[in-house]
Amino acid sequence: MTGKSQTKSKERVREHGEVFTAEREVKAMCDLVKDETERIDSRFLEPACGDGNFLAEILTRKLAVVRKKYGKSPLDYEKNAVLAASSIYGVDILQDNVDACRKRMFEIWNKEYSAVCKKECSDQTRDAVRFILSRNIVCGNALTLKCVDENGNDTDEPIVFSEWSFITGSSMQRCDYTFEELLADNAPDKGGQQSLFNQEKNPEGKFLKRYISHYRRVQEND
Repeated sequence: MTGKSQTKSKERVREHGEVFTAEREVKAMCDLVKDETERIDSRFLEPACGDGNFLAEILTRKLAVVRKKYGKSPLDYEKNAVLAASSIYGVDILQDNVDACRKRMFEIWNKEYSAVCKKECSDQTRDAVRFILSRNIVCGNALTLKCVDENGNDTDEPIVFSEWSFITGSSMQRCDYTFEELLADNAPDKGGQQSLFNQEKNPEGKFLKRYISHYRRVQEND
């Protein structure tokens, strides 16, 4: 980011290898997959997300597309803005980074949402997006695929991600999977593309839970 140090402290660099990528490099790297960053439902996972430099840029690009396509219809904009937020995932081993990333992502989303929908904004939708970000950006070790404690040490709890998708009208489906199972099943499809979520493979015991609700009420399924 412009004017921001690429390290927080020497101790964090030494203990966690923490270095932040500058804004210019973030934009250049995202430009390498420009078409995907501008597809509303294209899923991205950053396994060492820090406070969200890459994820923030991707969300900004997606929301620009949502505004261009649906900016004249507040309801359509709202649904697709929720979809854009739900398609971005991150893991970091440090809780303060996770907290900062979630906050940053929500502020980017809410600024755009408020500007487009104005008086038609819903606090319930805002709560739904906060919940989605809490599920999608998690504190854990992407190498061991485990959640970590306050000291950054692995626990026995696996990292779990949620897949979000609209199924009919305003109904949104959430399916929970362990990160380990997702990686095991993340093979290219016939078109050579990889999907973070693939329910066709080894379906027995693969996903943990499934919920369906109005997209404004996904936070009620916790």
